Amino acid sequence: MDSLNNNKVSLSKTKSSTVALYALTLGAFAIGLTEFIIMGLLPEVAESMQVSIPMAGLLVTGYALGVAIGAPIITVATHKMKRKELLLFLMILFILGNALAALAPNYTTLMVARILAALTHGSFFGVGSVIAAELVPKEKRAGAIAIMFTGLTLANILGVPTGTFLGQAYGWRSTFWAITIIGIIALIGIIFLVPTVKAAKSSLRQELGVLRRPTFQIALLMTVFGFFGVFTTFTYITPILVDITGFSPKSVPYILVLFGIGVTIGNIYGGKLADRKLFPSLIGILIILAIVLAIFSIIDQNKILMLLTVFIFGMAAFGIVPGLQLNVLNTAKEAPTLASTLNIAAFNLGNALGAYTGGIVIDLNIGGGLPAVPLVASLVTVVGIFFTLWGAQQQKRNNQQGLNH
Repeated sequence: MDSLNNNKVSLSKTKSSTVALYALTLGAFAIGLTEFIIMGLLPEVAESMQVSIPMAGLLVTGYALGVAIGAPIITVATHKMKRKELLLFLMILFILGNALAALAPNYTTLMVARILAALTHGSFFGVGSVIAAELVPKEKRAGAIAIMFTGLTLANILGVPTGTFLGQAYGWRSTFWAITIIGIIALIGIIFLVPTVKAAKSSLRQELGVLRRPTFQIALLMTVFGFFGVFTTFTYITPILVDITGFSPKSVPYILVLFGIGVTIGNIYGGKLADRKLFPSLIGILIILAIVLAIFSIIDQNKILMLLTVFIFGMAAFGIVPGLQLNVLNTAKEAPTLASTLNIAAFNLGNALGAYTGGIVIDLNIGGGLPAVPLVASLVTVVGIFFTLWGAQQQKRNNQQGLNH
């Protein structure tokens, strides 16, 4: 009888954990849509605001820098705040940022709105990753993080194509109004579905101490350079597909769906692989990513090969995300919230550098401009591979020292 009751309790706990993960996924979807939608609407925004494509691309850079700078500041400022209260505060700020973007009368206001929404990104994914990891057994943590990050992948599969359709048909502002509504729904989901999780008991000084740890610093560099190349290419994916490959603008949303399917597959299986063999899986996927990015510049005028490459690009790009996030949590177990949030900031620093670098390549016509962007992205990803190899060596050395002691 006791066994039966224990099984019921265990089943109930599993169901509540699953529902909480899905609530986090909903919030991740809303925030991911805000981050990625500019790529699908880059030409429309540029024309509406009367700026160049690279100038419009800086809206991606501005958002990413808002994440990179805002994430650690908000995390420190809200250190003693209950995790659920923090998530609610972040979603309200997110809603306000997107409403301002929809109303923006000029480029400057739109940039400010993007940065305002970006301030929520790092802390939301940082806190969400910690909660997701705590809801499941230790051996399934990367998988739980991957489920939450599925919100980002769904934003690519469903959100960006639909938002691009909406923006092309009714103007890009309508897309930001839609995101605002989704944010409100996500807020309601967090209120009713996410459990209350108290902040870590460690002192702020103790948490900040992880910044001096070499393994943690290497982990952040792995994230920055591992994801750098992804946004160098993805920011300008629409101009590449339309101006070089020859796809019509109306076909871009369908191609983004294909990319999103690849992202979803990569995210799920990347999490499973990371739970089994963390560093070997990261190194292998990064090598695939570097090769795929290099291939972009070779087959960019062949529509069929481009479709296949875009799909594999999506798989490799997000196949590394759960592993990179888990790696940072492993290097700073006593300060998970700060570590996780700083890693999200590192992702977005890579995003900002990628968008900016791609714009420089186009503006200065380096290697022919737009066609050379994926090749530059590939070279940057190779740097990420070296940092990951360094991180693997550091982990091996630490494990050996632990055994000796």
